[in-house]
Amino acid sequence: MAFVGNTQHTVPYMLKHADLFDDLPEQYHDSAFLDRVHFYLPGWEVDIIRGEMFSNGYGFVVDYLAEILRSLRNHDFSDWYQEHFTLSSDISTRDRDGIHKTFSGLMKILFPEGEATKDEIQAILHFAIEGRKRVKDQLMRIDSTYVDVRFSYEDGEGKTFSVKTLEEEEYPRYYHRTIGDGSEENELKSPVKTDISAKESVEPVEEQPQAGHVAYQENQRGISYQTLFGPYLKGAQKITITDPYIRLFYQARNLMEFLETIARIKPDEDEVSVHLVTVEDEFKGDQQEEYLQKIQEAAAPIGINFSWEFSKDEGLHARHIVTDTGWKILLDRGLDIFQRYEMSDAFSFSNRLQEYRPCKAFEVTYLQ
Repeated sequence: MAFVGNTQHTVPYMLKHADLFDDLPEQYHDSAFLDRVHFYLPGWEVDIIRGEMFSNGYGFVVDYLAEILRSLRNHDFSDWYQEHFTLSSDISTRDRDGIHKTFSGLMKILFPEGEATKDEIQAILHFAIEGRKRVKDQLMRIDSTYVDVRFSYEDGEGKTFSVKTLEEEEYPRYYHRTIGDGSEENELKSPVKTDISAKESVEPVEEQPQAGHVAYQENQRGISYQTLFGPYLKGAQKITITDPYIRLFYQARNLMEFLETIARIKPDEDEVSVHLVTVEDEFKGDQQEEYLQKIQEAAAPIGINFSWEFSKDEGLHARHIVTDTGWKILLDRGLDIFQRYEMSDAFSFSNRLQEYRPCKAFEVTYLQ
């Protein structure tokens, strides 16, 4: 059985006040029944179907495809990952069954002949574990008899991969909320610790930028150039951006939003020089130059001196930001971290605010 539907509330609202099964009919909201659910697909991460998603090529007639899927029920792909990976011994039989069912089903649909690579098998296994973990984590909120489980797996070399749900990363304050407790002070399993002695008021301490590496998941929200780059750009008077893909309109807009971040953090009386190193578009170079010229004209009155150059190295792939304060920020995707959104819709929050856009999977390394 597959349940298809939408939730009435936002994810953080449900995590704070109830659980992710809150919209199911009351008769189904039973821990013994829900424990039989193999996988929870986060519908809020699924993109709205648009016309351009449909193929113009050949496809299966529905009843023919149904017959294929019916025939595949006689096959079992549950253990195909075991050549490369081993599930954690903490995972119970019921959890393991749920993971196996999802893994086997996805393998049948995506790789019915079993020609998947190790990386493809790992992606499906990780996805299957995440979906079952989402079920188990919500059961712990509903029924106190369920114990915490370490959802992880190992490869053949003994490397351990821990699995977290995306909402666990995005809303850690509410994700591990204890059951039946709505008070702010006791929303977490473990109280937040602090070394500050008790005082009537404490002056806020500005967070200092730190060197390190951060990876972000597909569809993660709450990310903006301000949070990614703001602390590292503060005080800089010269900033150099190297990104070979500032060519199309949405890429130029990303650059404009990066300059907006600089405008927010720089003192009004200061001027900042921003230099872009990119590659000229072979087919639409004139349009690319026009975008950059408009950005330059818009930035000048607010104290940002924007300039650019086209690298002679057509094979340029490096993407990074360097400041005269000693920071180098390595970006595997450059400024192109957000998934598609409606740029022409003035009434869309994802258009106006970066924090409401789902992002692509990407990584950032901060070097000093």
